Amino acid sequence: MWQSSPPGSIYDHIRVASFSIGPDGLIEQWSRRAAGLFGMASRDAVGRDPVEAFMPAELRADARRRVGEILDGKEWTGLVPFRMPGENGAHGLAEIYVMPSETGAGERAALCVVVDVRALRRIETDLAASQAIFGQSPFGFVLFGTDFAVVRANQRFATVFGGTAEDHRGRTVADYLARPEADRLSATLARVLETGDAVTDLQLVGTAPGSADRRHWSMNLYRVHSGSGRPIGIAGLATDVTQRHIAAREAASARRNLALLNEASARIGNSLDLETTARELLDVAVPGFCDLASVDLYQGLLTGEESAPGSWGRYHQKSGSGSAELRRVAQASAVSDALPEVLPGTSTGSGGDTGPPALGAVHHYPFHSPCAVALRTGRVTDVPGDDRGFVHSTLAVPMVAHDIVVGLVQFSRTKGSEPFGERDRALATELAARAAVCIDNARLYRREHERALILQRSLLPPGDPEAAGLDIACRYLPGNTATEVGGDWFDVIELPGHRTALVVGDVMGRGLRAAVAMGELRTAVRTLALLDLEPAEVLSALDEVARGLGTPGGGERSDGFGGGGGGGAQWPSRAAHKSREADLSEVYLATCVYAVYDPVTRRCTFANAGHLPPAVVEPGEPALLLDVPPGMPLGVGGEPFEEVEVELKEGSLLALYTDGLVESRDHPLDEGLEAFRRALAEPSQPLEDVCDHVLTTLDTSHGEDDIALLMARIQGLPADAVGDWRLPRELRSVGRARELARAQLTAWDLDDLVDTTELLVSELVTNALRYGEGEIRLRLLRDRTLVCEVWDAGLVQPRRRRARDTDEGGRGLQLVGLLSAAWGSRRTPRGKTVWFELALPDGEPAAEPSVEQLLSMY
Repeated sequence: MWQSSPPGSIYDHIRVASFSIGPDGLIEQWSRRAAGLFGMASRDAVGRDPVEAFMPAELRADARRRVGEILDGKEWTGLVPFRMPGENGAHGLAEIYVMPSETGAGERAALCVVVDVRALRRIETDLAASQAIFGQSPFGFVLFGTDFAVVRANQRFATVFGGTAEDHRGRTVADYLARPEADRLSATLARVLETGDAVTDLQLVGTAPGSADRRHWSMNLYRVHSGSGRPIGIAGLATDVTQRHIAAREAASARRNLALLNEASARIGNSLDLETTARELLDVAVPGFCDLASVDLYQGLLTGEESAPGSWGRYHQKSGSGSAELRRVAQASAVSDALPEVLPGTSTGSGGDTGPPALGAVHHYPFHSPCAVALRTGRVTDVPGDDRGFVHSTLAVPMVAHDIVVGLVQFSRTKGSEPFGERDRALATELAARAAVCIDNARLYRREHERALILQRSLLPPGDPEAAGLDIACRYLPGNTATEVGGDWFDVIELPGHRTALVVGDVMGRGLRAAVAMGELRTAVRTLALLDLEPAEVLSALDEVARGLGTPGGGERSDGFGGGGGGGAQWPSRAAHKSREADLSEVYLATCVYAVYDPVTRRCTFANAGHLPPAVVEPGEPALLLDVPPGMPLGVGGEPFEEVEVELKEGSLLALYTDGLVESRDHPLDEGLEAFRRALAEPSQPLEDVCDHVLTTLDTSHGEDDIALLMARIQGLPADAVGDWRLPRELRSVGRARELARAQLTAWDLDDLVDTTELLVSELVTNALRYGEGEIRLRLLRDRTLVCEVWDAGLVQPRRRRARDTDEGGRGLQLVGLLSAAWGSRRTPRGKTVWFELALPDGEPAAEPSVEQLLSMY
């Protein structure tokens, strides 16, 4: 079949030309290619001597001889230099093949075929370079034709896909790749052939012949053209990037693991609740690390058993029946709304496998199960997948904190996810360990928190305290479980003369140390109250106690009453001051209100150490905050405390409280105090109802601080429950005192106490006459007990002593101590008061002193 040669054929590249020489040695015919090669048109070349036209002068003689030989019928091939008229006289080099010929008349002629040697050498060089690149390239090189069949492939390509390079000629992409990948590559080849736009880093996935491993290739494609620019195919350069993919996947996995650990650090352990910490672990792990997960904690740990560390899980493990009891505290799933029953089964103790436990269920794992093995050994264990094949990879990871196993977490991946590898096992261990430390910290905190609560509650008055002339109700609300134990306290202390001390205080700070400091201050208040000191003196002594709590080792402070007398402790040394200043964090500060109420006069004396003011509500009047000088908090020292005495009306309401009742982040103190005053607007209701109304009206659920509330309704002693007389300083006043006491007890129907009271009154009045000064005052008070008080202006306090056998006196106070329920003395603004207390008769005959008790006075 005849066809025209397309442009850009091989003849164009190697520049082949022809011309003929006639019998006369002149150019007879001149082809167009000769015109292009030599740069001379046919009209200029025909009829010319080729030697003269093209040969240099120094070569012409030899050239004419050669032409003569050719015309004589001799063939010749050789290299002939020639001038190139179109190139500034440059010399070229041509390879000429001369074939003798004859004309129609039988004359000798010649046909010359000429090739430009420079073009030929350039083609040879290009072919050699192309062969070197194509054949020696370390990458797979393939040339597709316009029909997308392989035209040529190099040996590297054949090494990957088998056979020799020639064996791949004519194959298509479907012979190398699976259907989806083959279709994608074919579409890309068509686009490159059509548009001419190259494609770089085309990612292909497949398997090499004879191997099941997935390989990754990166392919660069570009269109190939002929010399004339006609597309003749697509060249592809393929690189095996499987290792790069593996490295990239591992790097991505490492980045993911690092991100998970960072997230775990931020999200796990924000709560001191065990169950919440377990849920925080699963929030991090699902779905970022696994598809399903669950957390089991030892039941003994959750119930707060006071057992040795690590002993929660020993019972069943030693018996061989399985793990100790655990509780499912958290579970999560990324594959459905509910956790599928695909995790390993457990046993409830009835002898059978009951499947995965429900959330909150108590269970244990069979002894030889992977989960029980993980709990016993403290090492990660692989759990076989279920029969349905839904879960194909599960890790049972013990939660270990400080070498103690506190529980078990299971991570599972379903079909479609990669199975767990070694990196995943390490990450799972790290996640479980972080959660375990947080859970163990929460356990330790809960234990200390419960101990602090027990200590704190044990230091508060049990039930509703009773006091003469007062109806008392109290409330104590601890902060929520997310806050530490505080140092709030209140107390009701009975004082001589049916008086009552009301105390409310707040140690600044949180935790067990604050609770301990509160206990020490409360004990000190009770001790100081027994000394029957004035309220300001009590706070001054309490301030020294608080300052002593703030010194390392409980160093000495100034004396208890702020003086420098020889009876008290000395002022602190300069070293002690430096130590205190160097450790300000150890200083305990506390606020306190101390009030003493006298039911006979209905007068209450207040002293305040930096605490909120008491509130008083008189019948028919709005609530008022008493103007009691606040003073400095306990522990600051250096400032005296002032007293304020207030007379309270019958039926008035007195309220003492801590700042947790009226202050929080949501509202300032002034607003809280105003709301507290409004909540006290109905004081006529039962006192318990008033307390409940205050707590429900105010914001008491903020959980930021403890709340203490002490309320008292004023009920003074009736006039007929008080006998008060003044006696002159003379001997007959002793008899008069006995008569007055007998008459008063008879009027109160307390005849059973007449004899004892007469005897003890006689002893106290006699002592007042003998050792006291000024006028004598006798007072009898009847409430829950009978109290007798003898007042005089003397400052010398009575002191019990053991009389010698030969002494005729000196046994009066021993007799008072033997026959009374309690006795004592206290200072007054104008002297002292000696008192004793007798229990009211309950219908049973009074116990008589034994002979041993009577003889003990001698």
